[in-house]
Formats: sequence, structure tokens, C-alpha cells
Amino acid sequence: MRCLAQSGLHGQEDCCASRAGAHVALPTAQLPAAVAGMCPLQPGLAARAPQHREHAGCDPGADGPAPHPRDRGWHTASLQHALRVLDMTGLLDDGVEQDPGTMSMWDCTAAVARTCIAQQQGGTAEPGLAPIPVEVRVDLRVNRASYAFLREALRSSVGSPLRLCCRDLRAEDLPMRNTVALLQLLDAGCLRRVDLRFNNLGLRGLSVIIPHVARFQHLASLRLHYVHGDSRQPSVDGEDNFRYFLAQMGRFTCLRELSMGSSLLSGRLDQLLSTLQSPLESLELAFCALLPEDLRFLARSPHAVHLKKLDLSGNDLSGSQLEPFQGLLRAAAATLLHLELTECQLADTQLLATLPVLTRCTSLRYLGLYGNPLSMAGLKELLRDSVVQAELRTVVHPFPVDCYEGLPWPPPASVLLEASINEEKFARVEAELHQLLLASGRAHVLWTTDIYGRLAADYFSL
Repeated sequence: MRCLAQSGLHGQEDCCASRAGAHVALPTAQLPAAVAGMCPLQPGLAARAPQHREHAGCDPGADGPAPHPRDRGWHTASLQHALRVLDMTGLLDDGVEQDPGTMSMWDCTAAVARTCIAQQQGGTAEPGLAPIPVEVRVDLRVNRASYAFLREALRSSVGSPLRLCCRDLRAEDLPMRNTVALLQLLDAGCLRRVDLRFNNLGLRGLSVIIPHVARFQHLASLRLHYVHGDSRQPSVDGEDNFRYFLAQMGRFTCLRELSMGSSLLSGRLDQLLSTLQSPLESLELAFCALLPEDLRFLARSPHAVHLKKLDLSGNDLSGSQLEPFQGLLRAAAATLLHLELTECQLADTQLLATLPVLTRCTSLRYLGLYGNPLSMAGLKELLRDSVVQAELRTVVHPFPVDCYEGLPWPPPASVLLEASINEEKFARVEAELHQLLLASGRAHVLWTTDIYGRLAADYFSL
């Protein structure tokens, strides 16, 4: 069955269906009613979206009762027009810039889980009629509080007319055994992303979980946030766990995005990336304590020339790392769309030295520099030189050091994030930057210090 509609980043799509096995991507404002109304025990009654009832096999006449399902003609028509796929993927999950009429990822997970459990507990099929299965495609978000509920829903969907297909799984602060239990219940043919956050797994935990993740051969994105895996552990067990983790990473054939934030990969990035079977297009290595040799390896690796998104936040790029970092930018210049360099200790000197290679990234759309000790003069130079980057749409810049009171030098990142700002000085800075943008014909480019006010670009939306 060909997929006729796929939800975008905001899940705002028109309902569309094919007459021979419908595939529907509903507007998110209709999703709660659609899920709650799913009843695949009778053919053609899989979803209730009133303005599209004919696509779901329902009687388009709203005034009279539907024909009895034993009516042969009605049954044949309903089989032709019955809903087969309901796509509820692509919903915003953090409430940032979210339309009030849309569902969040949390809401969608809860709605689908309730429906699957109710379906298993409540319905009986019409005698003589086989239920028409409905594939429900969804992104699932789970934590300790919702784990048992979601596990029950996944179990209920096995062999049920409502087949739950998880596209993206996001698990937060979930114990290792619970994470494994959920992974075992997911359809290996559906999953494209596993996103584990705040789990404190360490290398031992990763070595337990990773073989269960590696069975998803179509997995395109693996995100391991704050798992606190330290590859520098001197213990024999730590070394064995790291080698086993690397061996399992070599099983992925379709991986395009890897995030290993806070995993402390000093001097071992070559071992990690060399195991992968295909080049990455998105690589997030925030707060990984990278060394110059790590950046040099990455610049020479097959991954560099394919990178669309690169996050090196929290790595010190001000000293001996600066030159290999510039080499990495040079290698990735043709493809790079999103560059995140938050808290990299880049002062004016380092920024000005990097501008010639940075401005070669002519396809760059997003540049994140928050938390770096840059002055107003440095920001103005960046603004002027970036005029050649026609695709640039967003620059998240730090508060200039000129706007702080009594700032120590060099200022630690913690001071830049917490110290008081002279609001009057910063207002003048904003006004001057705005005038420079207007003068260069780039009023459409957003220069902002709001690091939380916009959703970070998702790899699949690049």
C-alpha cells in the first residue's frame, strides 16, 4: 500500500485517502476524536472524521442510520473504502510554538494507548465478519510514570485489529529493564528513531540495551542524551563494555543520525565512528570532552562530507582544538545546514580566525553561538561577513561581554549564563544589530539570544 500522506513537523496536514485502502493523515485538531472513535471490529468504521466519512466507508448521509453490515453491497463498498492506515506522527512534543489546536506527543501517546487497551478489553466482532486491521502510526513518549500503561497498550495491540506501529520512541528517565521491555514489544519494521534521555545508563547499561536496539535494521536515528557513558574508564569491565557497545553499533546499516551527548569520548571518537557501516548526516557530540585528535579524525572521515547537522556544544574549541575544528568545517562546508556551538569558549579572536572557513558554509541555515564570550565588535563582524550565506535564517548569539557588569576574564561559561546583564546596554546592541540587518537587506534573518524560544531543527526536517 502506497503512503499518500505523511505528517510534517507540525502535524498540520489535510485528511487524504485512497479508495482502495485508505491512508489518512488527519489535522491534529481532529486527532483526539479520530483515535477515540476508532472501532475496526466492523468494516469501514475505523475512524470518525465526519467531513470525510465516505473515505472511511461510513454512510455519507448523516441523517439516516447506516445500512446493516450484513447487507452485501454495503459490506463490499465498506471493504473498498475502509481506513487501513492512520498516521499520527510528527506532532510537537514540548509545547514550544505549539498551536493550541494541536496535540502534543504526550497527548497522542496517551490517546493511542487508551484506545488500544479499550479495544482489547471491550469489543467483539460482528458474527461472520472478520475485522479489518488498522495500522496506527505514532511517535511514543514515555517516562517512569507512563511506562506500565504504555507497555499494556503495546501488548494489547499484538494480534489486535488496531496494530500500533511506533515510528519514533522517546524514553526519559526510564530504568534499563523497562527500556528493554518496551524495545522488545516494538515492530522492527516501523521504528526509525530511538531517543533515550536522562537515563544514567553508563557503559554497562548501554551494553545491555544496545543489542535490543540493533535489531531494528531500519533505524535511522539513535539519540543517547545524558546517559553518562564514560569511555575513559580504566577498569577492565569498562573496556569490555565499550568494545561490546562498538560491536553492536556496527550492526546498524541505515543509521544517519547519532547523538552521544555527555558521553565523554575523549580520544575514542575514531573507534566509535569507524564501526558504522554508512556515513552520518547528523552528529551531536555535546559535552563529550573532545580532543584535537577526535576533531582531526572526524574531518578526515567519510562522515564529514555528508554532515547536515553538527553539534559540538560544550567542547572547548578555543585552544589546540581550534585548528582541527576549522579543518572539520572546511570538510563539511558543502553540506552543513545546522551548526551548534553553544558554550565552546569561542572569543572574538577565535571567531575572527574561523570566519573565512565558516562563511564557506554557504548552505548554512542555523548557527548557534550562545554562551560564548563574544563582544559586540565580534558579533558585528560576524553579521557583516555572513552576508554571503544566503540560506542563513537563524543566529542564536550570546549576550555580548560588553553588556555584563564586572565580568572576570576569561569568563567561565557558568558566569556567562548566570551573571546579570545591563539591560540598557543590551537594548542598544539589539537596535544596532537590527539596523545592520536592515542595511544589508537581511531583515528576514533572526538574530536572537533566546535559546529556548525556538524548536531545534530535527534531522528529519532538514
